[in-house]
Amino acid sequence: MAKKVLSGIQPSGSLTLGNYIGAIKNFVKLQEEHECYFMVVDLHAITVSQDPAALRENSESVAALYLAAGIDPAISNVYMQSHVQQHAELGWIMTTLTAMGELERMTQFKDKSSGKDSVGAGLFVYPSLMAADILIYNADLVPVGEDQKQHLELTRDLAGRFNHRFGEFFTVPEPYIPEVGARIMSLDDGTKKMSKSNPNPGSYIALLDPPDVIRKKISRATTDSGREVIFDPATKPEISNLMSIYAECSGMTLQQIADRYEGQMYGGFKKDLGEVLVATLEPLQQKYQEIRSSGALTDILAEGAERARNVAAQTLAGVKERMGFLPLR
Repeated sequence: MAKKVLSGIQPSGSLTLGNYIGAIKNFVKLQEEHECYFMVVDLHAITVSQDPAALRENSESVAALYLAAGIDPAISNVYMQSHVQQHAELGWIMTTLTAMGELERMTQFKDKSSGKDSVGAGLFVYPSLMAADILIYNADLVPVGEDQKQHLELTRDLAGRFNHRFGEFFTVPEPYIPEVGARIMSLDDGTKKMSKSNPNPGSYIALLDPPDVIRKKISRATTDSGREVIFDPATKPEISNLMSIYAECSGMTLQQIADRYEGQMYGGFKKDLGEVLVATLEPLQQKYQEIRSSGALTDILAEGAERARNVAAQTLAGVKERMGFLPLR
């Protein structure tokens, strides 16, 4: 049987080139051999305050970008997390199985709550909901970046804890971490991950940035001292990051890129990289506009949610039976 894959992206801010290379490109590959569930995780987005109109727009935008990038709704389940109510119910159950100390150790909570006078409880407990997202489908593989490995370890612990208390039931998921392109860094700091939440828009390439904006952002991207286009993340993190982006979008190897620009300064390299990115993103942007204007997105999300609910309902029923809840007649 095909292994199940589960992943999701929050609809907060504009999706970036880092999301595309590090996640969505791999989603497209994974759907060819696996049973895939790709969510827009809107319940996670509200762990911090969201403008309702912006949440709706960003939710549709992320879903449309999934499709524009090549995720096929005929073979993959594409849906909104909030449209499958079993996520929230199992999320509560997982919260009751999670210790306070486990949540307090989460580095993402520490980072996001640092310096704030008041922090919502949802931000604290959302790793339990993330565990439920994965376990509700008994997913085998979860594509994760380095910053999410801790959350997956909690999921594995909770699956094992449930199985120990109530009998073998949950699949203990494994991480799927692609060897190349898993972590694209910021354009203004090669030591930090590219993030759509960065207040500096020049630090990331948004997937819907116009061509001239893409070219300008690359031309202004921070580069290391020196002039050599060589891949050395330890001593030249900025140029190494740009080379990784070039390789992912052009199909060239890092060595081929280094050879092409040997003896040249950064200017020509960055100009060519801008054109490579424009050529990569323009077709995606065109498909995105076609999807948004077609009106088909609502039906696609409804169909994906219905298929996901059918699986999730069976899992939740099994969980509640093992835990001693009375069945609904």
